[in-house]
Amino acid sequence: MRWMVIDSPIGELSVAAERAGVAGPAAVGGVHFGRHPAARAWTGGEDALLDEAIGQLRAYFAGELTAFTVPLAVSGGSDFERAVWDRIARIPYGEMVTYGEIATGLGDAGAARAVGTACNRNPIPVIVPCHRVVGAGGKMVGFGGGIPRKRVLLELEARIALQRDWLA
Repeated sequence: MRWMVIDSPIGELSVAAERAGVAGPAAVGGVHFGRHPAARAWTGGEDALLDEAIGQLRAYFAGELTAFTVPLAVSGGSDFERAVWDRIARIPYGEMVTYGEIATGLGDAGAARAVGTACNRNPIPVIVPCHRVVGAGGKMVGFGGGIPRKRVLLELEARIALQRDWLA
C-alpha cells in the first residue's frame, strides 16, 4: 500500500491506496488517525486514486460531500467484522445507530460489544463511518480515533445535515 498523510480538522490523517494488479483495480485500503509510519506528505499529482480520496476527504470536512465514492478494498477481518463494516458503511450521513442495533440487525442482539470491537478494527474509518455508531441512548462511547475526534465528526455531520434540511 502507498500511504499519504494530510492535515484535517481532526489532526493528521493517513490514507492508503492499494495498487491495481491481479486482485483488481486500485482502491483505498486504509485510513489511519495520525501519521502512519509509511506515510509521506501528500503533495498531489503522484497517484490519481489518492488524489481523489484526499479530495473527497477534504470536501467531506468542508461540508461539501456527504457520501464517499472512492473504490474501497477492505482486507482482513473476520466474517463478523466484515458484516459490521458493511452495515456501518450504509449508515446515512448525519445519522447514528447503536452498537446494539447493529448487533440485532446481524441476528445477535447480545453482540453489541463484539460490534464495538469490530468498529475499532475498521481499517477505513471516516470513509467507512464507524463514528456514526454510538452507545445505548446515544452515549458517546468507544472510537479508535478517540472520543474528541468522534464528537467533531458527529457535530460536523449534524450541522451540515441540519443546514441541508433547512435549506432544501
